Amino acid sequence: MTDKEYLNTALARLHSGQWFGWKKQDDNGNTIPENQRISYENIEVLDSSITKPTETEVNNKIQEIKDEETNFKNARTSAINKLKGTTYSALTDAEIKALFGA
Repeated sequence: MTDKEYLNTALARLHSGQWFGWKKQDDNGNTIPENQRISYENIEVLDSSITKPTETEVNNKIQEIKDEETNFKNARTSAINKLKGTTYSALTDAEIKALFGA
């Protein structure tokens, strides 16, 4: 995932529904270029019952997502290695690939 994708995913996980968007103009009325809009500074809260999370809260959620990805990859690698095993009945790399695309 890119940094922008992590930010978007983290915000989506903090609250349900479409509670946020991205500012199109800065505080001075200048148009924010499309490729610069997805950033913490440009979060626009669309749901009045929700307050903008702190940057620390967002960064913590991003780290949580990254940790989940790492744990998933490690568990997958571990499972594949266990399937390979060391006995005559262990799966071959080709068999594992056929089952899991690994």
